[in-house]
Amino acid sequence: MAGDSKKVQPIIIKRIKKAGHVAHGGAWKIAYADFVTAMMAFFLLMWLLGSTTEGDKKGIADYFNAPLKVAFFGGSGAGDATSLIKGGGNNLSESVGQVKKGKSETADEKARRKALREQQALAEADRLRVLKQKVQEVIANDGRLAQYQNQIQLDLTAEGLRIQIVDNLNRPMFASGDAVVQGYMRDILRAIGGVLTEVPNKLTIEGHTDAKPFGAGEMGYSNWELSADRANASRRELMAGGMNPEKILRVQGLAASMLYEKNDPFSPLNRRISIIVMNREAEDRVFQAAAAESSATEPPIEDEKTEQAASSPQPASR
Repeated sequence: MAGDSKKVQPIIIKRIKKAGHVAHGGAWKIAYADFVTAMMAFFLLMWLLGSTTEGDKKGIADYFNAPLKVAFFGGSGAGDATSLIKGGGNNLSESVGQVKKGKSETADEKARRKALREQQALAEADRLRVLKQKVQEVIANDGRLAQYQNQIQLDLTAEGLRIQIVDNLNRPMFASGDAVVQGYMRDILRAIGGVLTEVPNKLTIEGHTDAKPFGAGEMGYSNWELSADRANASRRELMAGGMNPEKILRVQGLAASMLYEKNDPFSPLNRRISIIVMNREAEDRVFQAAAAESSATEPPIEDEKTEQAASSPQPASR
């Protein structure tokens, strides 16, 4: 049958059920949050670039061009400007460079250090004045030493408190042409040593002679050796009086190079022992001079290694 040759097509009816409002997905919120974050980062970058000094910009550029060099060796402009003003300083007319607060802070630090040093110097000067008065009182109150007050000179100098014990024609401090300490001189030095041990300052002990040639002249045992021996003998007597030996920084003989009586080189007053209670500035000068001399005489490390390599025996070839 003709009708049987054709297959009957099924009829499909779609019924759409209308429900309530369905909530949208949240993917758009994530994308919007990313967009807002990117915009915030962009404007933050623009603000940083606008408020960064030229020196900082150069430092950042140097870091990305050669990061290891900046990391190990540093460099100018490597983020050391703190001012928001162009040029990094207090001058509004500056647009480049780092005329910045860092320099003014360094100047302030220098000013503070200078003020601190001045305060320390004033305090130290007061301490030395008190020490001077105490030495005078100890000598004046000691019946054995009071009669020798005219031979003891105390004054404040640029180096500190200077105590000078001068010779007297009728009462010499040492045996003639020798470094043997006389009895009264021994009492004076030991009394002073007991007082000086109370202060933290370092000491310089100097021996002086008059200009009269000694012994065999300058080529033999001369006033230089004699003044040095007398200074060292005085050091021993100060220590016998209770002074800590670590307080002594220098012991030197100056012969007749620094006369007390310049108009009379042969005056017995030129024969004297000077004990200088050094202030901090004088101590620093001595230490700095010693450090400079040590660094100047120290051979380079590379030269030492080269000499050692050259002097070391080489293994024989087989």
